[in-house]
Amino acid sequence: MNVVTWHRLGRVEYADGLELQRQFQAARRADAVTDTLLLLEHPPVLTLGRGAKEGNIVAAPEVLAAEGVTVHETDRGGDVTYHGPGQLVGYPLLHLGPGRQDVRRYMRSLEEVIVRALKDFGLAGTRIEKWPGVWVAESRRGGPRKICALGVHLSRWYTRHGFALNVAPRLEHFGLIIPCGIREAGVTSMAEELGRALTLADVEPVVARHFGDVFESELREAEPPAKTVSVAVTRDDGKVLALRRVPERGGFWQIVTGRVEAGEDVRAAAAREVREETGLSLEVRPLDYVHAFAWGEAAPPKVARETAFAARAPPDAAIRLAPSEHDAFEWVTLEAFEARVPYEGLRVAARLALAGA
Repeated sequence: MNVVTWHRLGRVEYADGLELQRQFQAARRADAVTDTLLLLEHPPVLTLGRGAKEGNIVAAPEVLAAEGVTVHETDRGGDVTYHGPGQLVGYPLLHLGPGRQDVRRYMRSLEEVIVRALKDFGLAGTRIEKWPGVWVAESRRGGPRKICALGVHLSRWYTRHGFALNVAPRLEHFGLIIPCGIREAGVTSMAEELGRALTLADVEPVVARHFGDVFESELREAEPPAKTVSVAVTRDDGKVLALRRVPERGGFWQIVTGRVEAGEDVRAAAAREVREETGLSLEVRPLDYVHAFAWGEAAPPKVARETAFAARAPPDAAIRLAPSEHDAFEWVTLEAFEARVPYEGLRVAARLALAGA
């Protein structure tokens, strides 16, 4: 029987989500992992599919900036779509083998997963032939409204992208766009239709279970991501400490990062990592920011859930690198830092650290 391994990832920056998909698809092509379902949520972002019309973003750039909404082009099908907190995004990284190699059947199967999951919550999801996705035919908000958007990409029958189920997102953010280019109907959410609070944690296992059933696969839940911390060390002059990893550890630039040891408090881990990687004893402060990402090129991919902190260094701080970890450091502007680092989550941590300075 085919196996699908599903992951609960929490918040993932959109660019880091693309990298997660790339790594898991590469691992699937190499038979280093089973078919995989990534369940996560993104920060506010508008994504433009291959058929997108920029005119379907109706908000001005300054409005998007004020709302903290970014814009990304992507290679999935479809028009413009909104992702944000409270929306369950599912990325199936599958190989559609003989007997399953039918794009329409695949899309219908994804819709069926959502229809069955909604039914478990007492909601009737339906299809509208001319519009892909899953709909509520008679919404409490009036008329037919989309509750789940679909957009996929297939290459030699390996899948990427997937679905976005509105559990409890900010529905007013959909007013920034013409969702999926459909002017005739709006959107809704599970929380709106049920009239009660709902979390992604309530919905994730239900969606995963029906995914296994619809795709006739044994379902396995992945181990939780590794626990890591990051610390953006800054100075009063607005500079960020950038550290370059040694070549055998990737050779890329980053802020202070490290694993949380068994039984260790994340704040204590952050302070320890600063001491070990820079030689500085600094007070760390939480940034209230946790995100997941994949790093390296291992097969299977290595996934971490990272808690971010900030620390302030004095102007004359003497940095002492751990030679097994890093071979160079520089104090750089935020703009220069963002241009160097490969992970969006590290950029966000640096921005938050400087914004709270």
